[in-house]
Amino acid sequence: MDIIVVGGGGREHTIIKKLRENDSIQTIYALPGNGGIAQDATCVNIAATDLDGVVKFAQEKNIGFAVVAPDDPLVLGLADRLRAIGIPCFGPSAAAAAIEGSKVFSKNLMRKYGIPTAEYNVFSDSAEALKYLKTCAYPIVIKADGLALGKGVLICEDHKAAQDAIASIMEEKIFGESGSNVVIEEFLTGPEVSVLAFTDGNVVKPMVSSMDHKRALDGDQGLNTGGMGTIAPNPYYTAEIAERCMKEIFLPTINAMNAEGRTFKGCLYFGLMLTPNGPKVIEYNCRFGDPEAQVVLPLLKTDLFTVMQAVENETLADLDVEFADECACCVMVVSGGYPEKYEKGKPITIEPMDGARYFHSGTKLTEDGTLVNNGGRVIGAVGMDKTLKGAIANAYKFARAINFEGAYMRSDIGERALKAGEE
Repeated sequence: MDIIVVGGGGREHTIIKKLRENDSIQTIYALPGNGGIAQDATCVNIAATDLDGVVKFAQEKNIGFAVVAPDDPLVLGLADRLRAIGIPCFGPSAAAAAIEGSKVFSKNLMRKYGIPTAEYNVFSDSAEALKYLKTCAYPIVIKADGLALGKGVLICEDHKAAQDAIASIMEEKIFGESGSNVVIEEFLTGPEVSVLAFTDGNVVKPMVSSMDHKRALDGDQGLNTGGMGTIAPNPYYTAEIAERCMKEIFLPTINAMNAEGRTFKGCLYFGLMLTPNGPKVIEYNCRFGDPEAQVVLPLLKTDLFTVMQAVENETLADLDVEFADECACCVMVVSGGYPEKYEKGKPITIEPMDGARYFHSGTKLTEDGTLVNNGGRVIGAVGMDKTLKGAIANAYKFARAINFEGAYMRSDIGERALKAGEE
């Protein structure tokens, strides 16, 4: 069978490497892919958001299965379009993808169905939002309603910062139309946990928990990014908390989406905060997290393609989804200056190392075959080991083998998790 994987980042590279383990798959086409993905799949220069182009290609190539990995095409309805022409697909419908596509929708869903989350208010008028800010206790969180490349969430320490955030999002439109509505919500405290879960709309099969590192600089300082690194499993996510999340959050979310006529099939990402009052949802994503996928999928023992087919066929209940009893760490090597201005086109060299796993996020091949950086987050280096300490050490050893002008990485990925494990 020939399949397509839509997208061109580290998440897609991770998915493709895992899918290659299944012998029934012949050719994997990546649309559009990247320089690293080209080593593992046939890259086709069709943008993930070019729905007409993707559908046409899938028809011409008689594609047997499609994986729609990024949020944008899911929210735009690519999975619906593919299913409409008879191509089975891993990824939710546009109606279900609204759980990520609209913060307002997801917050209102949680309020309606009693799913624990931060208290909040929604505003479509900047003057009303500014008036409300005067009544707030700080810090607070301000979120653009729509998709914003993972950067549409601003934590405001004081009233002035909150005013500036409203001006930037709602008036200057730094996130475009995604900022037409905003959610202003209470600031929650506690350890953060990411839990990705397979679901076919009937059952939920959670994956190994993980911990993301969003800030650009050591010590969780600097600007928010798409993710500077991850570890799995998350030591704060105990068996007791997992059981509580299944009962209070995971199953109620699936049931709520079914009740709304928006059955969710695919990978549902739960961004959680373990507050003093119990676990609460910070956000949902309608797809694999990036770089969470880079640590979670290498630990998956069950064949990924078999899981994806079970999700589409709604037979997930019949499948045991198992993970290795190991730890994984991903260190993102990024372009200097990210997430603000950075230079592209710098040649990359990678020293070969035994056991290294490299997932390319922002690379491309030049006409003469040179691998160069082509984005802010360039390559994720993943290390695994029986211990978290060993996995972190391996990830950094592999990351240091990546060289290009201006390369940067945080030096403390996993440190917080190590301290938690010692408590």
